Amino acid sequence: VSSKPGEIKQLHVRDEYIKFLRQYVQDYSHMRIGIDCSNGMAALLIKDLLGDAPIYIYDELDGTFPNHEPNPLVPKNVVALQNLVKKEKCDIGIIFDGDADRVMFVDENGRFISPDLMIALLGHYFLEERGETGLVLQDIRTSKAVGEYLKPMGGEMRTWRVGRAFAAHKLREIKGIYGGELAGHYYFRDFYYSDSGLMACLLILNVISKFKNRGITLSQAIAKIETYANSGEINFKIDRKKEAMDAVRNHFTAQEEPTASFDFDGYRVEFPDWWFNIRPSNTEPYLRFIAEAKSPELLKGKVDKVKEIIVGLT
Repeated sequence: VSSKPGEIKQLHVRDEYIKFLRQYVQDYSHMRIGIDCSNGMAALLIKDLLGDAPIYIYDELDGTFPNHEPNPLVPKNVVALQNLVKKEKCDIGIIFDGDADRVMFVDENGRFISPDLMIALLGHYFLEERGETGLVLQDIRTSKAVGEYLKPMGGEMRTWRVGRAFAAHKLREIKGIYGGELAGHYYFRDFYYSDSGLMACLLILNVISKFKNRGITLSQAIAKIETYANSGEINFKIDRKKEAMDAVRNHFTAQEEPTASFDFDGYRVEFPDWWFNIRPSNTEPYLRFIAEAKSPELLKGKVDKVKEIIVGLT
């Protein structure tokens, strides 16, 4: 037992967090911003950062989530924000999940933006504005377009498995600048290699603000990145997951030589004109498949074949 008496310190963590985030706040007075707090934790913090200028919905904390489930990856949960953005002619719409560690965006037309593409937009802050060069982390489902977009800016991609804990640990291990996931988590070296939906929100606003000053809309910025047709994640409920994964991989690798292959989270196999990832879900009883190709026609043919293979094993 220590002979020295202990002491109690009161730390105002909320105030410190707000103080930390305010260093990233810029002038958004020339923008119209729509925000859906999903009745979650963002409602307690966002107005301390952005004030009353944005147009808010569902900005009262309510753990019963009376308006919609706080999961922006489900399309029906984003409809209210999409309608708000179109009605109010916003430049961008922002939606948080329940605990505000994830954030997602819609463009000025109300179109939902795949969260992995925002990894590319963040490069304008870290790689262009701050002039950093180095490693950027992406999960195994991320569009190939992200790395192609960031490479001229000095970003070098590293791919890792899906999951918040895995990503945060990996970003620290590789001493990366920042990273992101298809699920809407964004990780920052500046934030102790952890994720913050609020910090990601501010940095994206800073990027879009500069684009608007140059007469570029969010949809136009995304169009420069989104150069491939993407299937989105497709879920299959199947017991023979490993057998299905192997069958899909073996079918396509027998047809053409891969240009790259990863096997640390299911399989990601890349070919000259397309790639796919097939993996078991970490949280649900599903086998998840996602693919991307240089044309919608090529993508459809590959997805149809995968469905045929997997259905044959159910």
